[in-house]
Amino acid sequence: MRRLRAECAWKAGQTHRSLSRYLLEETHETLEAIDDGDRTGDWSHLREELGDLLLQVYFHAVIAEETGEFTLDDVARDITAKMHRRNPHVFAPTPDSPVEPADIDEVWQQIKATEKQRTSITDGLPPGLPALLYADKVLGRLAREPAVEPTPPVAEPVETAPAHDPDPAEDLGDRLLALVAEAREAGLDPEQALRDAVRRLLAPRT
Repeated sequence: MRRLRAECAWKAGQTHRSLSRYLLEETHETLEAIDDGDRTGDWSHLREELGDLLLQVYFHAVIAEETGEFTLDDVARDITAKMHRRNPHVFAPTPDSPVEPADIDEVWQQIKATEKQRTSITDGLPPGLPALLYADKVLGRLAREPAVEPTPPVAEPVETAPAHDPDPAEDLGDRLLALVAEAREAGLDPEQALRDAVRRLLAPRT
C-alpha cells in the first residue's frame, strides 16, 4: 500500500473521506458474501470480500501513517488492549471470583459503558445505520436503562383505534418498531430476517 500510494496517482490522491464510500460498499459486499455462503455452503466469495475489506483498513492506516497520526501497528495494539479489557473472564479471570457465563454480557456492557461515558441513549450510534439496526440498538440501550420502558407499545388493533384517522407513516413506524422489539425478545436479528425474506421473495419459483 505504501508503494501504491507512492506510484499510483489515483491512490495517492485519496483521503479518509474520499475512501468512505468504498468502505461502505465493501462492507455491504461482505455482508452479501456471508448471506451467499450461508445459503450455498461456498465461502470462497467471503474470502475474497474480506480481502477487499482488509485492503480498506490498510489504505486508511497508511494515510494516517503518512500524516503521523497512527500506524497499522497502533490499530492492532488498540484492539488487542480493548479485547483484554472487555473480556476479563478470558484474559484476567479472578480465581476466587470467576465470571459466570451468564454474567459475561453484563460485565461487557458495564466495562463498555465505563469506557464510553455516554451522555444520551444515541451517543455513538451512527445516524446512517439501517433503520432496523438503528432501532434494535436503541431498544437494546433502553433495556439497560431502568428508568425507561424499553419495549414500545404494539400498534392498536383496528377495532380499538381512536376515532381520528391515524397518520399512516406514524402507524407503520410504530408497527415496525414493535416488530423489532419482538425480534429482540426472540433473540433474532431483524435486519438479517428482512434480508432473508427479500431473498426468498426473489428466489426462482419451482
